Amino acid sequence: MFTINKYITRVSLALAVTTLVGCGTPSYPPAPAQSAGYDWNYLVGPGDSVQVFVWRNPEVSGSFPVRPDGKMTMNLVEDLQASGKTPTQLARDIEKVLARYIQEPIVTVIVAGGIGPFDQQIRVVGEAAKPQALNYRENMSLIDLMISVGGLTDFAAGNKAYILRTVDGKQNRLGVRLEDLLKGGDIAANVEMRPGDVLVVPESLF
Repeated sequence: MFTINKYITRVSLALAVTTLVGCGTPSYPPAPAQSAGYDWNYLVGPGDSVQVFVWRNPEVSGSFPVRPDGKMTMNLVEDLQASGKTPTQLARDIEKVLARYIQEPIVTVIVAGGIGPFDQQIRVVGEAAKPQALNYRENMSLIDLMISVGGLTDFAAGNKAYILRTVDGKQNRLGVRLEDLLKGGDIAANVEMRPGDVLVVPESLF
């Protein structure tokens, strides 16, 4: 009798745990495979190096770093905000400052380094082999991201992973199927990444 009661108690506990786990596992809408009409422009960020070419004025042209505070200093231009701007926007801002010294300056900006601002980087946290922040690349997909972080750990709940994505100031959680993608080869589970995405890979409870 004791053995039967003990068995029933164990079964009841197992069912209770299963129910709690099931209830505690949030269901997120799936991440879209592609974002229709999504247009992305690279933004300059701290750590980038910008090559500034001023037409017919080589003495003020050159290569200049973007400081950790997001600003840059070049010939005749001090503490100009560079981070968060496209190269074209930065070129126009430089022209406005140089117009005080040069008649109708024409500026071209080329970016080297490709680091970008933090809010444009993609972060992978949780049970990835190498959690880290990565620079976004045009047309970057989920499988590209997983290759960069070395895949999943043995403790990852890959099909319970999700992407935190901010759209119009609102943060959304979008479900992804990492196990199906990496272990099952289900290419339909591959989705498009966006600048600023955070991929969260939870730990499996079993």
